[in-house]
This record gives sequence, structure tokens and C-alpha cells, in this order.
Amino acid sequence: MADKPEGQGTHNRLADFIYEALFLKHTPRTGYKFLGRGKESVAEHSFGVTLVSFALARMSGKADLERLLKMALFHDLAEARTGDLNYMNKRYVTAHEGLATKDLAEGLPFEGELLGLFREWKEGASLEARLAADADQIDMLVELARHRADGSEAAAEWIRYALMRLKTEEGKALAQAVLSASPDGWWFEKKESFWVSPKGPGDGGDKP
Repeated sequence: MADKPEGQGTHNRLADFIYEALFLKHTPRTGYKFLGRGKESVAEHSFGVTLVSFALARMSGKADLERLLKMALFHDLAEARTGDLNYMNKRYVTAHEGLATKDLAEGLPFEGELLGLFREWKEGASLEARLAADADQIDMLVELARHRADGSEAAAEWIRYALMRLKTEEGKALAQAVLSASPDGWWFEKKESFWVSPKGPGDGGDKP
């Protein structure tokens, strides 16, 4: 399906799409209720997946960065209509994500592009789709690592299965680095300078 030339899509149709896509800010990820802690919206997750995808693309050096970032950004777009189904839900309930994506994309000036990205994501055959799938898991690993640091035994068990889902060498390497790092290590950088002195570096508190 060819996309319409720029300018032929109506502003009203694009406005509807933006409202629908941003509804993901209010759509919860439901797996955390089984973990017993934490909460996150689908939009927050999508931001994390997109950020990690950028890092994986640079690690790879072979991926089409633009296509990968768009796939990561839109990979859960259908959940604005279907909601997020967690592992247990999916054993009994089928979300018709293909139909949801087709309906939400209909009439958009980039309809064909959006549907193509969805198909590529679902097929999982391209390098970009595999990296996006790994970014999906690594974003979750970051949250699980935070909960593990707070003492969650369940989070540690979930981490084991998330690692088994990784598909690329880049994803596996980054996942191990994430799990080896301290979740608050970046915040405590130069902690003597920032934490002993009320004003931080520059007020003399960090000098011998």
C-alpha cells in the first residue's frame, strides 16, 4: 500500500491519530501487578525501547537507524485499542493487534509505512526487528533490576526469562552490562563531592 503524497492527509485525521497514540500515556502495563510492585504506562515503556534501540543500532553499526527507531516507537501502538495483555492474559485472550493497527492507520498519510513497520516487527526476521525486540526486553530488564535492588525475589526470576528471549549479540552484551551496573550508579557519581558538600563541587567542599 503506497502512502499518500504529503499534504493529502487531513489535519483532523492526524489530530485523531495523535490523541490515540498519546492515550498510551494513560494505558498501564499490566504485568507489574503479578510482580507485586511497580507501575508503568505503555508510553513510558515505548520511550525506553526507543532509547535502547538507538544504543543497539550504534553498537551494531549495520542497522537502519531510522527504521529501527520508528519500529520501536510504534511497536505497541495497537495497545491504545487493545490494552496491554500480560503473560497470563495471553494464555486465554487474543488481542487482534493486526486489525487494531489496520484500523488506527486507516486514512493516515503514512498508512502504508505504519503497517509495514508493524508487519516487520511481528515477523521479526530483519536485523532491525530483532534489535527492537531486544530493546523491548532490555527496557523491562532495567525496571526489573531496580526492583531486584530493592529486594524483589520475583524480579530476579523474571530477569532470567527475559535474558532467554534476547536475539542479538548486541542485545545480550548490553543486557549484561545493564544488570551488572548499579541502578543508581550514575546518580552517585563523585558522591564525595556532591554529597558531603551541600552545594556540590565548586564551593570548596571537594578540595583536600
